[in-house]
Amino acid sequence: MTVYRARTIAEGLAFPEAPRWHAGRLWLTDQHARAVLAMDPAGGLETIAETDDLPGGLGWLPDGRRLVVLMTRRQVAQLSGRELLAYADLSDQASFHCNDMVVDTAGHAYVGNFGFDLHGGEQIRPAEVIRLDADGAATVFADGVVFPNGSVITPPGDTLLLAETFGHRISAFGLDAHGRMTSRQTWADLGAHTPDGICLDAEGALWVASPGTRTLIRVRRGGAILDSCDTQGTPYACMLGGEDRRTLYVCTSETDDPREAARRRSGRIEQVEVPVPGAGLP
Repeated sequence: MTVYRARTIAEGLAFPEAPRWHAGRLWLTDQHARAVLAMDPAGGLETIAETDDLPGGLGWLPDGRRLVVLMTRRQVAQLSGRELLAYADLSDQASFHCNDMVVDTAGHAYVGNFGFDLHGGEQIRPAEVIRLDADGAATVFADGVVFPNGSVITPPGDTLLLAETFGHRISAFGLDAHGRMTSRQTWADLGAHTPDGICLDAEGALWVASPGTRTLIRVRRGGAILDSCDTQGTPYACMLGGEDRRTLYVCTSETDDPREAARRRSGRIEQVEVPVPGAGLP
């Protein structure tokens, strides 16, 4: 097993989350600063838009339109320039704050939600993954999911891999051509790890950020840990990007508490070069 060591390339963020590699830049949300950002390979950050709600997952429709989750409103907005336009309302389907999202090549978006008041100390309850079709129609894709979080679509487009943070597992959902579920199984049981953000590489392994154990691990199907990466801060999310998609970017912070994160601004983007490139829809 190789242990990599990441270095900080950008800092001073409140709580960086939901990284996506798109058009030569790392896109992310600074959740508790309420902003959508893009970072160039040298670490230069640009504020793409400011939001009046906590921004969650990011995604792109086939026609290039950008989507961003508005967490507490339980909505998905279209980002046009620096303006947020209405796209879909998930408040009838999502049981609590919406969270991460992935969009497939047909324009189906899959959005998770907390299921319970995490920062208010409520007891863990299962939640739903909601599918948005290209026309903005929302339906429950899967229920009984324990804090659905980071997600990727595998290269053939027929499987959604999903981190269930407090289920301590990665789940795999088979997809048909209409984005509907055809199967559901555990891809990897991760024991004490709390999978948050994930990204897929060309060997079919996942890099998994586990804030509960302060670890970033590379896992194959079945749960075997292949490699790990040491980070300065607690890792919450990760993404393979760069010109050849061999740069592993890691979103880290010292806290995910909304008020503390906004006050301390301990969020960082860290990075390290790895031999196996990224694959699939990020």
